[in-house]
Amino acid sequence: MRVVVLGTGLMGAGMARSLLRSKMDVVVWNRNAAKTRPLADEGAVVAEDPKSAVVGADVVITMLFDADATAGVMAEALPAVPAADGAVWVQCGTVGLAGVEHLAELAAMHGVPFVDAPVLGTRAPAEQGKLTVLAAGPVEVREAVAPVFDAIGVRTVWAGERAGDGQRLKLAANSWVLSITAATAQAVALTRGLGLDPDAFLEVIAGGPVDSTYAQVKGRAMIDGEFPPSFGVDGAVKDSELILAAMAVAGTDDRLMRVVGEHYRVAAERVGDGADMAAVVAAFRS
Repeated sequence: MRVVVLGTGLMGAGMARSLLRSKMDVVVWNRNAAKTRPLADEGAVVAEDPKSAVVGADVVITMLFDADATAGVMAEALPAVPAADGAVWVQCGTVGLAGVEHLAELAAMHGVPFVDAPVLGTRAPAEQGKLTVLAAGPVEVREAVAPVFDAIGVRTVWAGERAGDGQRLKLAANSWVLSITAATAQAVALTRGLGLDPDAFLEVIAGGPVDSTYAQVKGRAMIDGEFPPSFGVDGAVKDSELILAAMAVAGTDDRLMRVVGEHYRVAAERVGDGADMAAVVAAFRS
């Protein structure tokens, strides 16, 4: 298979490596060409622009920051996607409900089958091919994209055939991820503020029913004050806004997510957009 990855940031680069390990022909493109050089050394073909990247593709993956970035790139690429030969667009970014609707319309205008497939996981699972793919799209293209999903993930959950159902499930999952990370930050900050070693908090939940790998990993980063990006705090801010928009559609109470989102915004201001979401602990400083 010839698989194109448009966007080789934290997640896209890891996905490209997983595809290379599966012996697929991988073409990559990124607005910042420097981010594609390590992938070239590992066997990927680097394209100069999105349009040339997708020529001859079987599957085109987009893993870009938001819906606007994705729409801009695909407006250039879609006319060159070989839809007549069965090429499929797999959209893996978290773009929200309005965003995915616009992207699906773009695909339809060019006759390109569209699969809404955001992924659950961070940088390490992307590098290891251990993501969970939350997919939605036509039944008739699922067999074509299955090898790609098998390469990048350990599990594919088909949420439905409607474009956007993948986003719906991803936003619900991310509402939990953002909340549990902020709650971990609150507990770490409170333990420290009360004069105790914050390691005591991680120790007391370890192995119990309220423990989680996420709490341990993010909690350790918070205690150590080291935030190399795995899931960027800027992405957490963006996703909290998409979740709030989805809550308005769903008619669910959004007060908790508004507070959670505000904490990520404060953290981004204090530590900078390049930090991991664990930096939300900075928002709990007095």
